[in-house]
Amino acid sequence: MALPLTRLLNGLDEAGGCPPHRAGYTVSMIRKRFLFNTVLALSLPMLAAQPGQAETLLEKGAWQAIKELEGGDPVCVMSAEPYKDEGNYTRRGTILAMVSHRPHEKRIGEVGFQAGYTFQKGSEASVVIDGSKTFQLFTQGGHAWAYDAQADKELATAMRAGNTMVVKGTSSRGTLTTDTYSLSGFTAAWGAINKACGVK
Repeated sequence: MALPLTRLLNGLDEAGGCPPHRAGYTVSMIRKRFLFNTVLALSLPMLAAQPGQAETLLEKGAWQAIKELEGGDPVCVMSAEPYKDEGNYTRRGTILAMVSHRPHEKRIGEVGFQAGYTFQKGSEASVVIDGSKTFQLFTQGGHAWAYDAQADKELATAMRAGNTMVVKGTSSRGTLTTDTYSLSGFTAAWGAINKACGVK
């Protein structure tokens, strides 16, 4: 049975280190972001399926949205899995795209990706929306994020307006991967987490 996200966070070691500094974030905030996204990627499908663990807000198209309480404060998350993942590998872990609101920390619309492998050290990942709008992400461990809050906002805006999203990365073994996501349902899921977390 899946534990609530808050209990998982309290017991998780910081395997893999914490991401590089993002403008406007303290080290503590960055560490919490890394831990949150790590646990989320592992537990999100189970949380959504377990009554009382997290509230499922919406499932539409490729996206689902949930709300979880962290110390009494709401955390709202939407996520999707790619419908196509490509690369010369035999085994890969969970692959997810995620957008989260943590209004009690004034962190809104944070976009993150779980690669299912450890990224090549110092490498960037890229996101392309509808073959035309490109965004670069920094990587740490098995995750990739936009560089700052403004980049989060621009990426989320493009995702709301788009149809298809392609994410490319390089593993620690040098394997190139390409993950293709549908953005069908993204706007509805965005609206659901906004409402649940009181974001306008």
